[in-house]
Amino acid sequence: MKYDFDKITDRKGTDCLKYDFAKERGRHEGILPLWVADMDFPTLPQVSERLRKITEHGIYGYSDAKEPYFQALLGWYEKHFSWKIQKEWLIKTPGVVFALAAAVRAYTKPGEAVLLQQPVYYPFSEVIADNERVIVNSPLKLTDGHYEIDFYDFEQKIRDNHVKLFLLCSPHNPVGRVWKKWELEKIGEICIRYGVIVVSDEIHSDFTWGENKHLMFASLSDDFANISITCTAPSKTFNLAGLQVSNIFIPNETLRFKFKKAVDAAGYSQVNVMGLEACQAAYEYGEEWLTQLKEYLKDNIAFVREFIQTRLPKLTMIEPEGTYLLWIDFRAFGLTEAQRQDLIENKANLWLDSGAMFGPDGEGFERFNVACPRSVLKQAFEQLEAAVNSL
Repeated sequence: MKYDFDKITDRKGTDCLKYDFAKERGRHEGILPLWVADMDFPTLPQVSERLRKITEHGIYGYSDAKEPYFQALLGWYEKHFSWKIQKEWLIKTPGVVFALAAAVRAYTKPGEAVLLQQPVYYPFSEVIADNERVIVNSPLKLTDGHYEIDFYDFEQKIRDNHVKLFLLCSPHNPVGRVWKKWELEKIGEICIRYGVIVVSDEIHSDFTWGENKHLMFASLSDDFANISITCTAPSKTFNLAGLQVSNIFIPNETLRFKFKKAVDAAGYSQVNVMGLEACQAAYEYGEEWLTQLKEYLKDNIAFVREFIQTRLPKLTMIEPEGTYLLWIDFRAFGLTEAQRQDLIENKANLWLDSGAMFGPDGEGFERFNVACPRSVLKQAFEQLEAAVNSL
């Protein structure tokens, strides 16, 4: 490989959440973190070079993006997802979670219901509750080691709760589903029938495995595009989360106006210059880097699969169709939430995201971030094995 993903880059002492905030977040110093969803790999060199030029210039004034920025986005989404975006659809925000919160405020009123599918990325429920809306959960069904949508329940929850906004996670974090075309079409048909707006978080779209292919919800039909807010970002793909830039696409002019008004009401205007430049460089030059990264991540997933099968057989890994986050079932141990936390944090010395964070349907599971050098992953699972053997 041209890029060395085995190389360990020391992140300690850089004020990163993953390594430097254990004590502040209630963990002990020295714990091995596989929790927050950023990567332990430096981004592609062209991004760093673009940022270096900005720092050498030395002026960090008000900035915005011009035509080359949009052309970089257009090229990426057309090539990878056969989706031809239009410039007027684009609204830039400092992050997808910011966009989710803005959408909740833009399209619902306090006390109204917003639908999600737990277990799901926990900020989904936070942006609903923090904005005084009502969380309505249509839980995903775990059937034979595979998560599915209960479409009967999905439609019933929309109808019974007068839902007008649905937060879709695609690919799904944490369960790793890459939704099939028929599933997305059925979602769209139900939402059109009941007048539901779909906010689709597609931040993990560049990570799919095997024969699975990500489909942009808005690309499937003009009718779906007309009810959708598509949330994208280079942050997961190219490890740029700290630069805070996301690209939100809203084809419907009325929905776009309402969303823009909610963003304006938050007092936000231009995205920071570093984020803009990094995003553009990543989409212009990141193809080869991402291809090699995905090969490495596939091997990391294979390593975990084999380790669990041969050395931790009481665990069950939900086979990921997408993302670099693994959803692992600990329920066979029969532990309480507190007992499992003690096993993982105190005995195995690991910092993970507990499944309970993703809603009650996630209890008994743990989310592992495998975007790290193989040696770190090996150390983590050997520590977990030793802890399990001590039970």
